[in-house]
Amino acid sequence: MRVRFAVLNVALVAVAVLACTSSLDRRVAEDIAEQSTDQSFYVLDEPRAAGAPGDVVRVEPVDSIGDGQRAWRMLYHSTDLNGEDIVVSGVVVAPDAPTLVDRPVVAWAHPTTGAAANCAPSLSVDPFILIEGLDDLVSAGYVVAATDYPGMGLPGTSSYLIGRSEGNSVLDAARAARNIAGTSAGDRLLLWGHSQGGQAALFAAQDAAEYAPELQLEAVAVAAPAADLGALLEDNLMATAGVTIGSFAFEAYQRVYADRFPGLSLDSILTPAGVAATPRLAKLCLLSGRQELQRVAHELAGRYVSSDPATTEPWATLLRENTPGSTRIPVPLLVAQGDIDTLVHPEATAGFVATECALGTETQYRTIPKTGHGEVALRALPAVLEVFAAALAGQPMPDVGTPC
Repeated sequence: MRVRFAVLNVALVAVAVLACTSSLDRRVAEDIAEQSTDQSFYVLDEPRAAGAPGDVVRVEPVDSIGDGQRAWRMLYHSTDLNGEDIVVSGVVVAPDAPTLVDRPVVAWAHPTTGAAANCAPSLSVDPFILIEGLDDLVSAGYVVAATDYPGMGLPGTSSYLIGRSEGNSVLDAARAARNIAGTSAGDRLLLWGHSQGGQAALFAAQDAAEYAPELQLEAVAVAAPAADLGALLEDNLMATAGVTIGSFAFEAYQRVYADRFPGLSLDSILTPAGVAATPRLAKLCLLSGRQELQRVAHELAGRYVSSDPATTEPWATLLRENTPGSTRIPVPLLVAQGDIDTLVHPEATAGFVATECALGTETQYRTIPKTGHGEVALRALPAVLEVFAAALAGQPMPDVGTPC
């Protein structure tokens, strides 16, 4: 197991604490170097040809991958919230071994790295660093498809915590993996996401049957998902982490929903200082912009919002619409939660699980003791692998948590 996991844990907890460590400093320097050399891949030809969701625009091999694996960067077609054709970036990793059968695809949805184009995981010096369980998943014979989300990697409107846009890009990454020679990716699909990625994976699960009917969804696993946006903001807005999350989300919502809600304005929920700081904060990445994020968010903590977004319209409506749980998920669902998570609170996740149970989703809730936000996905991985294997084998969901 490579050293990426030591760095990974630092990256994941950064949203909660914006920690300053020597390993994080090294990662920042590597990110800057990578971003200065990789940009040409992300420049689209103009005029851009249209394509069907999952069609590959551009692909290139990535050599910095582990033994027994092959990897590619990709640009592929997807659709935004309004059904418009867009191009999204991401990576695909597959076993480096011949096969006579189609491999199942795990579509991975990453946790928060920022909301701007240059915050995309695929731009990192190690574009696989946030894929929790990558080595185990590939060793199990899966193809892993990891989207950057719309507006990241490529210029475009941010999709931060906009569930349908994120979910479409997750599903279309799986479609794109099937279109890359050498992956042997098939149509059997597993969804896996952490934090922001949990929300994205859940929307992908809800929409898969209608949006990507050719994909055969088998199971879904999420760790500390952003599954109640109103609670997530209410629990954190008085703290540094809440200012960071809020700035990414409010800036995205203001732009994406401007046509639907003319006059949608940050000053209806934010203080003057919050309004002034939000556009600047939304351009910063969680790692390479951490010092500025930490400084500004710390100064604004406790004086960022002027009213509760969860009760102030139309923001309250938008938060509800982008909260998963409106539709039954037709396959087994594993939800993992750390019991000392101070970002996504266990009470909020338990509430989401109750909603899924009421909808009739076959759900198991796994509470992981002495575990915070950054570690929960890795500690849930053995259970995730067990659920995935059982689903693919046509077996009942194993007892890895508390069922409905």
